[in-house]
Amino acid sequence: MQQLIFDLYPAAPPSFDNFVVGHNDEALAAVRDFVETFPPLSPCGRGVGGEGESPEHLSRQRTNDFEKYLGLFLWGASGSGKTHLLQAAQAQASAAGFSVHMLARNNAFPPLPELSAPPALWLVDDVDNVDDDLQSYLFTLYNALRENGGGLLVSASVPPARLTLREDLRTRLGWGGIYEIVTLRDEDKLQALIAHADARGLRLPAEIVAYLLKHSRRDMRSLVAVLDALDRHSLSLKRPLTLPLVREWLSGIRNQESKVRTDA
Repeated sequence: MQQLIFDLYPAAPPSFDNFVVGHNDEALAAVRDFVETFPPLSPCGRGVGGEGESPEHLSRQRTNDFEKYLGLFLWGASGSGKTHLLQAAQAQASAAGFSVHMLARNNAFPPLPELSAPPALWLVDDVDNVDDDLQSYLFTLYNALRENGGGLLVSASVPPARLTLREDLRTRLGWGGIYEIVTLRDEDKLQALIAHADARGLRLPAEIVAYLLKHSRRDMRSLVAVLDALDRHSLSLKRPLTLPLVREWLSGIRNQESKVRTDA
């Protein structure tokens, strides 16, 4: 049922603006600043535009803070919002005209960054699950980024010191900024959903949020998508959003799911 709800009423694309912060103010600010000031300080002396500098103007003067600004490492439990932040960074960097590469196991690896090419952003979600081939590529990528410029955003379920990766890669992943993404508490989700409902002019009783937390996906993107769908449903019926209406709507979703399974 939860997957069907999500398929019928997809959540808005991840962005920095629709990330529910909770206790992650510092991490959100760091990722946002990293992308908004991209590319980071680099040994090539590149400018901040998506086109970079022409090769004849590139300088190999290395900045002392380069490794600090080369990348960020986000870690936290599943559902804490790490993937949301990486996807938000991907969308914003792409909109600014930068090349963005999302690396994953079993996917083809793009060419490594070169000095003459505009800087690109590289993303790795769940780096603790990468295979040996991707580990080797990431090690080489990190060295290429140090030499030629660009940026790297990585997420994992544990901090770098606890990663079970090859030691030389694990060490490098810990050289940049490291931020824990703290999972939202239920009371944080409740307040966030009520605030979202208020922004839509919708009165949302706390009992409805508690019910959704038990009967829907618990990540904020899914909860917001379900709430928006319920708002549209109540408006179409010209009925206030009440717990009986929510139960009725979810029952209809269950019936649709049963029909889909029967037809399959």
